[in-house]
Amino acid sequence: MARVYLETSFFSACVTTRTDVESLFWKRESLGWLKTQSARHELFISGEVLAELSQPSYPRSKEALAFVAGIAVLDATAEVLGLARVLVNEKVMPGPLEGDAVHVAAAAFHRMDYLLTWNVKHLANPNKRVHLSRVCLRVGLAPPEIVTPSNLWEPEDDSD
Repeated sequence: MARVYLETSFFSACVTTRTDVESLFWKRESLGWLKTQSARHELFISGEVLAELSQPSYPRSKEALAFVAGIAVLDATAEVLGLARVLVNEKVMPGPLEGDAVHVAAAAFHRMDYLLTWNVKHLANPNKRVHLSRVCLRVGLAPPEIVTPSNLWEPEDDSD
């Protein structure tokens, strides 16, 4: 079973009320992934996901938080925050020391196989993959593969 870190944008997509084509696609893919793919993986979030979803200004916060119930929460250790600081200082992730940098650091430090996100600007950005790999390997960690739900879809097992 692969270890998968679910980033905040995944849960946002699950509860969005937007009606543009991209948002509707992301919502359908996210809900479909939860229904058909989540049991094939070990799922994790971090306190950063909980903090972001808990903000009073977060759209549909209660509904989004309901999706994280029962998912294991990774510790935001001093090492995680230190790695996040390195990622910001090395310009792999934008500052400040929260959000994207903490998500990637938590996933790398806790040895996730994948980080699942819809954030294609800063996270699932192929242009950042090599830079992220170099920085993580320099500190002795393997980076997670950062993918969208559409890219982490295993076919149905026909052997049943």
